[in-house]
Amino acid sequence: MNNNHIIIIGGGLGGLTTGALLAKEGWQVTVLEKNHIVGGGLQNFSRHGIHFDTGMHILGGFRPGQTLHRICKHLGIVQKLRLLPVDKLCMDEIYYAATNTTYRVAEGKEGFVESFAKHFPHQRTQLQRYVAALYQLANEIDLFNLRPTGDSIPQHSERFLWSADKFIGHYIDDERLCDVLAYMNPMYGGVSGKTPAYVHALISVLYIEGTDRFVGGSQQLATALTEVIEDAGGQVVADAEAVRIAVDNRTATAVQTKDGRTFTAPYYIAATHMAETLRIVDKGAFTPAYTKRLNAIDNTYSIFSLFVELKPQTFPYINHTCYYQHDYHHVWHLGHYNREQWPYGMMYMTPPSAEQTEWATHLIINCVMPFSAVEQWQDTLTGRRGKQYEAWKTWHQQRILQRMEEVRPGFGQCVKSLWSASPLTVRDYYHAPVGAIYGFAKDCHNPLATQVPVATKVSNLLLTGQCVGLHGICGVPLSAITTAEALVGRNKIIEKLQNI
Repeated sequence: MNNNHIIIIGGGLGGLTTGALLAKEGWQVTVLEKNHIVGGGLQNFSRHGIHFDTGMHILGGFRPGQTLHRICKHLGIVQKLRLLPVDKLCMDEIYYAATNTTYRVAEGKEGFVESFAKHFPHQRTQLQRYVAALYQLANEIDLFNLRPTGDSIPQHSERFLWSADKFIGHYIDDERLCDVLAYMNPMYGGVSGKTPAYVHALISVLYIEGTDRFVGGSQQLATALTEVIEDAGGQVVADAEAVRIAVDNRTATAVQTKDGRTFTAPYYIAATHMAETLRIVDKGAFTPAYTKRLNAIDNTYSIFSLFVELKPQTFPYINHTCYYQHDYHHVWHLGHYNREQWPYGMMYMTPPSAEQTEWATHLIINCVMPFSAVEQWQDTLTGRRGKQYEAWKTWHQQRILQRMEEVRPGFGQCVKSLWSASPLTVRDYYHAPVGAIYGFAKDCHNPLATQVPVATKVSNLLLTGQCVGLHGICGVPLSAITTAEALVGRNKIIEKLQNI
């Protein structure tokens, strides 16, 4: 048996990036993916010839010299990705229905400050200090900046583990501006008094530096990562749902799939949500204390998504992301659910197609929703949830369309067809408990409890993905570096990235 052979359970962004990094280091990689199409949140689905993204819509870090660009260049896949920069003068648009106010946010530090200073001129100095503080926090994380790490425990500033809302309020003394500056909450599952400031800072800095979109869908990144693995002699196996990680004397010995196949290797990596890993690993593999601690960690909220096919030449292509807020003071509580008031906010976008014109072909709308909203159907299966569930979905679809009419009058006349996905869809597709879109929720009051090391008590089983580090299009690949370096040596990959 090849001592450099490794089996990775989960073919989403975390599993594929970890596999590609290890393949680049000479490892023989086998990735097992439960779904028919690999990619996880990178996957597209097709309706009426239109490719809809399921997860990765907004991309930070892909500009030359930035984190993801350097990782992709190291893997040799930059040239395979079709990216479109968003509008520099308006990378994000935030609309508050209660006051009929629209904020347009430009990229870059100065552009970001001036975008909000137009509406809050008395806060210009405070905004400058706030943005400087965002960058200072982001600079405290070596991995985010692809810097080598040492043996000592990282030392952070006091602000690092403030709650995100406390951090914003420390620099900004206008309540409405504090609310507006938290508009990216749906990108990281922000909760007042709990989400650490560094999470808010990393996402903010990532996007202030400029964002891009995949042209023709995010599946292209999954395809490119798969090719790295396969070109090195590895394999990515779809329709291979792992149902057991066999463990003997704290050593993983095999992975068994739902269809009866058995895969063996000297090393294994779980790239699934930790709850799924605990479900399929042999009982007794982990200590009761470890299992109890993981089960006690809160998960992030879920989403309800609406996928809209637009009538030809009726709705303009918008080259930035749009955010809707019904009123101020809801942005930190989007995960609360009151049927009559839902949704408090939403995010919508028109993804670019391969031959993009001035008109959009489709639109995606994401609304935060807790799993409690669909809990009564938690024991049902896709396509068999019953008429009551279908009526529930239709009602929520119409609520979203009503909200869209507020910000885009006449939008209903542009709709040709629509489909939706609830937290149940997220749960079943990703095997993520309560449909959590960002894995475990970070807690500024108990940071150690929500940190999961990549190494486990099973000697040859490692972890990767958003539960063991940062989430999203940038965070998950960074976690993949940490996992890969646990096998190839600390800083070995980081040092190669230094020269890119």
